[in-house]
Amino acid sequence: MSFNTFGQLFRVTTFGESHGPAIGGVIDGCPPGLRFRLEEVQEALDRRRPGQSRFTTQRREPDEVKILSGTLPQEDGSHITTGTPIALVIENVDQRSKDYSQIAESYRPGHADYAYDVKYGLRDHRGGGRSSARETAVRVAAGAIAAKVLEGVAITGALVQMGEIVIDRANWDSAEIGRNPFFCPDAQAAARMADYLDGIRKNGSSVGAVIEVVAEGVPAGLGAPLYAKLDADLAGALMSINAVKGVEIGEGFASATLTGEDNADEMRMGNDGKPVFLANHAGGILGGISTGQPVVVRFAVKPTSSILTPRRTVTRYGDDAEIMTKGRHDPCVGIRAVPVGEAMVACVLADHLLRHRAQVGTPPAWPFPR
Repeated sequence: MSFNTFGQLFRVTTFGESHGPAIGGVIDGCPPGLRFRLEEVQEALDRRRPGQSRFTTQRREPDEVKILSGTLPQEDGSHITTGTPIALVIENVDQRSKDYSQIAESYRPGHADYAYDVKYGLRDHRGGGRSSARETAVRVAAGAIAAKVLEGVAITGALVQMGEIVIDRANWDSAEIGRNPFFCPDAQAAARMADYLDGIRKNGSSVGAVIEVVAEGVPAGLGAPLYAKLDADLAGALMSINAVKGVEIGEGFASATLTGEDNADEMRMGNDGKPVFLANHAGGILGGISTGQPVVVRFAVKPTSSILTPRRTVTRYGDDAEIMTKGRHDPCVGIRAVPVGEAMVACVLADHLLRHRAQVGTPPAWPFPR
């Protein structure tokens, strides 16, 4: 299997399977001299870690990350990047492969089982192997280090819709995101989500979600007009997350309902001598290049395909069958996708920042001479 690496200058390669001894990754191209503490990486992983509430899979993984190379440990416990590849590993400690023994020969509807089997002639039925969302823990660790490249940039993810429950943006409270198990910025919506997901979970079913990630402090000029558009790379990175089926930037699909007058982000000169946008329908990106406004992206996560309701399927030998997926699964995998989305946005922005510096260096002064 190829294509286990993403990024151009800030490159992340991941390895490992859901039920293997460990997962891990290598970050290549991280600039030297960046200081971070392992606790910061662990804090990011803890937000994604399973088993923290009744609303996520009960697989008990501490997700303790170990740094194997690429840093110089300091006496105060911090690490300084050396510019060489940063290798990290996370052990798997709570696999239950026997939970999947009954489905070894049958394809789970909605999963990648059939597609993998057709492509490779075999598949790892133990939790999906390489296609498991377990792999995203490595991305979160990489995102925590990418954040060190992005000095002055703040990236915040939030769950803005779960199934039929949509937040009221008038109730948006960023502090609320860390107070509930859904990363939801609307306390009232979060309370409804708890009752709603309890019913879904008790029925052995699942439901999808929409996550919004906002990056503030992104400098203008990142990206390129054609084949390295910032929004295209963000969309590709977010679509690479397991179970993601749609991505939009700014107004996204809602822009199809707007007129040109409504959609245009008008500009005026600010008191600081810099242009000010009067709206941000573009989501901080125009022509594939960042404008200096907040970069706003949303992605839709489908319902977890592993459910207790019997579903019709076929076996790899061509027989009709019925399947019911047992084991430990997220009733809404979109919850733990929030820190994964933040991490992917951080990695893409870090990569584009390094690309921008390599090509342009210090940008010319604005405004330009008449």
